[in-house]
Amino acid sequence: MIVVAGEALIDLVPAGKAPGGDPAGDLPALLPRRGGGPYNTAVALGRLGTPAAFCSRVSTDGFGEVLLAGLRAAGVDTSLVQRGPEPTTLAVADIGADGSAGYGFYAQGTADRLFALPGALPEAARALCLGTCSLVLEPGASAYEALLRREAERGIFTLLDPNVRPGLIPDADAYRARFRSWLPYVSVLKLSAEDAHWLGGSPGEWLAAGPAAVVLTHGGEGLAVHTRSGERIAVPAPRVQVADTIGAGDTVNAALLHRLAAVPGALDEPARLDGTAWRDTLSFAARAAALTCTKAGAEPPYGDELTS
Repeated sequence: MIVVAGEALIDLVPAGKAPGGDPAGDLPALLPRRGGGPYNTAVALGRLGTPAAFCSRVSTDGFGEVLLAGLRAAGVDTSLVQRGPEPTTLAVADIGADGSAGYGFYAQGTADRLFALPGALPEAARALCLGTCSLVLEPGASAYEALLRREAERGIFTLLDPNVRPGLIPDADAYRARFRSWLPYVSVLKLSAEDAHWLGGSPGEWLAAGPAAVVLTHGGEGLAVHTRSGERIAVPAPRVQVADTIGAGDTVNAALLHRLAAVPGALDEPARLDGTAWRDTLSFAARAAALTCTKAGAEPPYGDELTS
C-alpha cells in the first residue's frame, strides 16, 4: 500500500465566458472539481491499480462527502481520513492561454488545516507521499511534517512534492529553510522547474542533503531525474492537445510511485535504481501526465489507458 497524506479541496475551474457577457468584465462560470495535490495523487494511484490509502482531514459538508466518494470510486482506502465540521478549502483556478493554472485559495478555518498526527500506518504501507498546501498551512503542516519524519525514520520510502503555492506562504525564506530541513527524510524529491527556481538551490545540493533522486518536470518539454550517482536521465513529453494542466504534476507523483513499486527493491533501496529502470519509470510518468492534460480539471488516467 502507498499512503498519500495531504489536503483534499474543491477546485473552482472557469467554464468559459458567462452567457450574454458581463458588462463589468465577462465573469466566467466556475465549475467545482475534486482537487488538492495529494488527493489527486491518491486518486491517480487508485486508477492505475496500485493499492493506496489517503491520510487527511476532510469536512463533513457536502463537498467533503463528494471528495470521499471520489476516493472510494478509485478504490482508495479512506480509513486514515479524519473528519471535521469545518468547511472544505476552495481553490479558484485561473487558466492561462497555454493551459497552465494559477490558484487563489479560500482556506481560513477549513477542515484540512486541523489534521492531527495519526497513529501507526497500516502494516501494508510501503511508501508515503506528501506535499502542496498541507505542508504550509498550520497547525496541520506541523503534523504532516511529524508524519514524514516518523515514517522516514522507520525506513518507509518517502516522496515529497512541495508543489509550491507562493500566495499561501507568508515568509518565503522561512519556508525555504523548512523545505531544506525535510530533505534528510526524503527518498525521492519531485519538483517542477518553476518550484525549483522559486526554492533556490540545485539538484546536486538537494541530493547531498538526503534524497536518492531528484525528479524535475519541465511541462511540455518532459521530465528528468538526477541521481546520487551523478546520472541525469531525461525523457520527452508526448505531444497532446492540452485542455489544461491541472493535476498533471500529481499524476507524475502517482505514476512514479506506481512504476517504482513494481521494480523489486526500488522502494527499499532507491539509490540502486539503474538508468534503464529510471528511463522506463519517467517515460510512463510522462505518458500518464500527458493524458491528464487532455482533460479539463484533474482527471488522471486509468491503467488500461496506458496499456492500450
